[in-house]
Amino acid sequence: MKILITGICGFVGSTLAEAFHASGSGHELIGLDNFIRPGSESNRARLKALGIKLHHGDIRAASDLEGLPAVDWVIDAAANPSVLAGVDGKTSSRQLIEHNLTGTINMLEFCKAHGAGFTLLSTSRVYSIPPLADLPVEIHRGAFRPDPTGELPTGVSAAGVSETFTTQAPVSLYGATKVASEALALEYGCTFNFPVFVNRCGVMAGAGQFGRPDQGIFAFWLNSHLRRRPLKYIGFDGQGHQVRDCLHPRDLVPLLAKQFAAGTSTAAGDRIINVAGGAPSAMSLRQLTAWCDDRFGAHPVATQAEPRPFDIPWMVLDAAKAEQVWGWRPETSTLAILEEIAAHADQHPDWLDVSAPF
Repeated sequence: MKILITGICGFVGSTLAEAFHASGSGHELIGLDNFIRPGSESNRARLKALGIKLHHGDIRAASDLEGLPAVDWVIDAAANPSVLAGVDGKTSSRQLIEHNLTGTINMLEFCKAHGAGFTLLSTSRVYSIPPLADLPVEIHRGAFRPDPTGELPTGVSAAGVSETFTTQAPVSLYGATKVASEALALEYGCTFNFPVFVNRCGVMAGAGQFGRPDQGIFAFWLNSHLRRRPLKYIGFDGQGHQVRDCLHPRDLVPLLAKQFAAGTSTAAGDRIINVAGGAPSAMSLRQLTAWCDDRFGAHPVATQAEPRPFDIPWMVLDAAKAEQVWGWRPETSTLAILEEIAAHADQHPDWLDVSAPF
């Protein structure tokens, strides 16, 4: 099978490409990237050394896709992945929409033209913010968790947020681009008869993730702690009790392989699934700091009680459907991911400056 990975020189795209290459699946891998992200050039060199064909292009420009060869499947890993994109005063809302929605449309047109399957790597941030921001929580071992005595909204349990939870706005501009991309992808697949899958991913983490807090909190926190850079607990009680789950991108490869094989035979209701480390992988910033203190030595963290836009106290995805439908569960534990990031941080003392110089 010939597979095109968009955003291949980003953290997720490059990790998937390397994992497919290492799996011995025999797939021919082709990559597309615009190389605008700091750190992408280091991934470019590594992928070229593996013999993976890379094309310089931007999915926002339909003409950049004209020179690409026909492929059997597209994995869309190209996106601006920050929930603060377009509203932080540093990035453009129009560019966010062009990256995450217009780019998806262009890739769907590409799939239509070539009869290729399409996998959209979506996000947990498609889920509605207000009910998650107001979620009744309690503190347990230095982390928020749903309060068992409170009334939880439909689609939320101690296991996490399921696919049945509402995606009603507001979800942030970033989340809205992903919700719209999901709907269009499914419509294109149904209308033009090519297979489409939407994988809503939890927080991705692993060695080589770019060191920006809005795109890779685990890598940012470990690298910043090790280098004694300023760190701050922001929002809620200002004590770092907010929780996220954790997923290594390479753990997606067995699931993707099953989706390739299933093609159009999959039931419509099984085409959108959560893929995440779930509750077993969940960790608060306070717990992450304690791990870093043990690994690197103590480092103080400042506090800021005022929350930022779109912050929520507890975001854990329930991936039970992925196991029920696809027999998939993540293989890499959070502790293994943290050790991998730490080893990379030890070996790359300039990583924060290389991958996030602004």
